[in-house]
Amino acid sequence: MKTHKPDLARFAICVENSEYPASLELHKTYRVLPDEEAAEDGDLRIVDESGEDYLYPAEYFVVLEVPRQTAQALTKSFLRHARHAA
Repeated sequence: MKTHKPDLARFAICVENSEYPASLELHKTYRVLPDEEAAEDGDLRIVDESGEDYLYPAEYFVVLEVPRQTAQALTKSFLRHARHAA
């Protein structure tokens, strides 16, 4: 599996959570971790409400295309939140 630098992180907005209401919030932005195998199977590896990463159907999300500066700011925020939650 390829690893990406934090400033190349991807993000997605949840647009469907009917099967996972405790794990996913509608309209919330989630961090997407790289996982080529999952993508080939139609899934995304998402860091969900538990703070752990799990596979979810890609159709549950809209992947965001954001400028590098926005991706960097979001990555810093997600990582800072993860450290405080640990």
